[in-house]
Amino acid sequence: MSNITVRIPTPLRPFVDDASVLDADADTVGAALAQIGERHPGFLQRVMQGEGELRPYVNVFVGPDNVKSGSGLETPVSDGDVVSIIPAVAGG
Repeated sequence: MSNITVRIPTPLRPFVDDASVLDADADTVGAALAQIGERHPGFLQRVMQGEGELRPYVNVFVGPDNVKSGSGLETPVSDGDVVSIIPAVAGG
């Protein structure tokens, strides 16, 4: 298991006791999100849909890399990695 930091965006903070940053011990992005979901009911429903897929307008980065461009939720994480959840911004 790797000790990582997960950055929580403002719209999701009410579902994680207003925390802006949470720690997780996990080997993949999906495991880290699941761990946070276990500690904070209601969180995963805002980030995931259906059978364990990220919602279309939720982006997750490990460092500068969007996990949707790689292995998705199976993206491995290492000690000290920073995972950022970034909701897409739309408008016109």
